[in-house]
Amino acid sequence: MINLEKLAMAVPTILLPKAAVDLRRWAVIACDQYTSEPEYWKAVDQIVADQPSTLRLIFPEVYLEEADSDARIAGINSSMDRYLAEGILAAQGQGFILLDRKTCHASSRKGLMVALDLEAYDYRPGTKTFIRATEGTIVDRLPPRIRVRKNAALELPHIMVLIDDPERTVIEPLFDENLMQVYDFELMQNGGHLRGWKVTQRSLIEQVGRALERLADKERFQKRYDVTDDQVMLYAMGDGNHSFATAKAIWEQIKADAADPDEIMDHPARFALVELVNVHDPGLEFEAIHRVLFAVDPDELLGNAGNFYRQAGTPCRVEWTADLSAANAAAAEAKSCHAIPFVAGDRFGLLRIDDPTLTLEVATLQNFLDDFMKNRSRVRIDYIHGDEAVTRLGRQQGNVGFYLPPVSKHDLFRTIVRDGALPRKTFSMGEADEKRFYLEARRITR
Repeated sequence: MINLEKLAMAVPTILLPKAAVDLRRWAVIACDQYTSEPEYWKAVDQIVADQPSTLRLIFPEVYLEEADSDARIAGINSSMDRYLAEGILAAQGQGFILLDRKTCHASSRKGLMVALDLEAYDYRPGTKTFIRATEGTIVDRLPPRIRVRKNAALELPHIMVLIDDPERTVIEPLFDENLMQVYDFELMQNGGHLRGWKVTQRSLIEQVGRALERLADKERFQKRYDVTDDQVMLYAMGDGNHSFATAKAIWEQIKADAADPDEIMDHPARFALVELVNVHDPGLEFEAIHRVLFAVDPDELLGNAGNFYRQAGTPCRVEWTADLSAANAAAAEAKSCHAIPFVAGDRFGLLRIDDPTLTLEVATLQNFLDDFMKNRSRVRIDYIHGDEAVTRLGRQQGNVGFYLPPVSKHDLFRTIVRDGALPRKTFSMGEADEKRFYLEARRITR
């Protein structure tokens, strides 16, 4: 009998919409997408209309700065209670859900819905836990998410957690089984197609546990990553890092408030529902996350870059180019430096930093941007998926967009194990329209 607790896992009771609910209207994309494109979310609202939808159960971050956040959160909590009271959500019994997502970029991306133990996770820098953050957690981004989750009856995850399973032993064998299908539908807004099946058989749950147990073997871990660490890492955060950190913060508060923490260790908020994905899945690609600065003087920004990098002992220079293609070509030919294309209004160029001390271009750039923004409250930054969006936003008056290269997914686990978390917003698992859609739910209150 496999002890799933030792694998930081539990078998969840997942809630799905009843058969009469239109799943195309029910499922909407992760709340942290299209944060500079309110027109996307307006279109979603028009599609949903007055039908049951996860849109009414989440807080799209495009609206975080608006004055009605308290009312919006109250509405979310009320909608959760109403959907439960009206039977719109139905329990599927204890089990996993196996899923297959088709997007316009990939014909298949496989995943498995499970519950992970927040006791095995710590997002603080330098910690070595069974579940690890892959990038820096922006603690200032947690409070609004905590407010949303604090009084919520349900969690609806857009969290995707990675496993390093090159032999495809955990998720992929389940597709050979005869499973009951629970959904099969087209996602809205160019999201692709989604199919899902129940995995409730004890033998299959045991099969998953045994495969994960082999991945978590300490000798395998040490040999694979060439380390002597006793603390194994089995899971690496993919998407939804801040949502998982929010769940952790809420759980820690529940323990702190308890008269006897031992009596609440079976509380449902101890776990978080996630989609488990094999980093070696052919349908999973890592895309760069770019940066766009708003309300900024491009010449002031670039002038400060020169001063910052010169003082750091890594001098930089700006090279202006005819267009983005020329900037990308120059970046591809650059050697022994970090060359970062950018757009500033009607101009394109290349920021070339010589003798960088950091491995990744994103780290080199982010250090400067953090320093530049410290005393400039008017300047806002957004993290953007896709070159086209960066170009469109960066060409607007008072904006500057930086284009960053992707990180290899095959190097991710080794890098995290050996070097620790990457700079925040280093990589994206796919393009914006490939992000996880909200569909499954789970109770997080007793």
